[in-house]
Amino acid sequence: MTRTTPPRPLDVEVLFPELAAYRGTTTRLHPRPGSPQMSASSVGGPMLWPAEEPWPVCGEAHGRGRGRRPADIHRYRRILAAAWAREQSPGPTKEERDLLAELYLEHRLPEMSETDPLPMIGLAQLYRRDVPDMPPGPEDCDLLQVFWCPFDAHGPSRYDLNLHLRWRQSWEVGDVLAVPPLPLVVGSDGFVPEPCVLHPEQVVSYPFAGLLPEDLCARLDAWDEIQEEAEQSADEIAARAVGYQYDLSIPPGWRVGGFASWHATDPYPMDCQTCRTPMHLLLTIDSSEWDGGSGSWKPLEDRDLPAHRSSTPTEVVVGRFGELNVFACPTDPDHPHRWSIQ
Repeated sequence: MTRTTPPRPLDVEVLFPELAAYRGTTTRLHPRPGSPQMSASSVGGPMLWPAEEPWPVCGEAHGRGRGRRPADIHRYRRILAAAWAREQSPGPTKEERDLLAELYLEHRLPEMSETDPLPMIGLAQLYRRDVPDMPPGPEDCDLLQVFWCPFDAHGPSRYDLNLHLRWRQSWEVGDVLAVPPLPLVVGSDGFVPEPCVLHPEQVVSYPFAGLLPEDLCARLDAWDEIQEEAEQSADEIAARAVGYQYDLSIPPGWRVGGFASWHATDPYPMDCQTCRTPMHLLLTIDSSEWDGGSGSWKPLEDRDLPAHRSSTPTEVVVGRFGELNVFACPTDPDHPHRWSIQ
């Protein structure tokens, strides 16, 4: 099934004609639970990985000997979803609650040292043919594969992510790795994606207000305040106020290209550390497809689904339920990527 973004509540270019000069596009990936094939773009699906090529591992020193087992996490989710999907007496039974409690337990691996090679988790793979806003990779690679360490224990703060991106030419892959390695335990279940097929959709997008010219940003902020005041003075049945940030500019959810949101921090330069060129947004990994503030982006095909069952299809959680923005150098895609969490 395709996914279709509803028309925007207002035409923002009618209100602010100068925004036409900043109009761009982004491709919403619309991941939904399924059984993706290795030859298709996916989140949490099987990777097109050469059998003779070493699987990405995390070698940084940090704890990795305690956590939940990936297989237990997947089973926990399946049992809970099936229990709440029952028409008669929805919710877990006593026996299911006991099993869920057992599956939720953490396990210790006393033999694991802090520097043992830790297999990274295959988070997503994206074929350029499937994603209109995906830029070409180095040497015209057509496949981007994304991995991360299942522990947020990196960097000076010891709370950072360790992300690994691999570009490749899919047509050069011969024998494929049939059974990729998995970490025995993970630091959080939010690092373990559910297998999802994608339904890419290209939509119009506009920059984060704080990155627009000062005068235009001020006018957008003033307009937003007027909308909020009108909502507060309206009766209880009035619709939620339309806002530039949450309704008219940057869509929520997993997407490729477009503009990054800086709603959690002030915008800061995201320049290539090799050539100092301002980087472009490559990929957004989001904890949800929409929430209470961005519900106008909920696809038409999902409008009758309850939010708690449909807005988090990947089960991936970034930070404190935020989003991870990954940036690439437009001059040379082989330069190291950078990212920020919002």
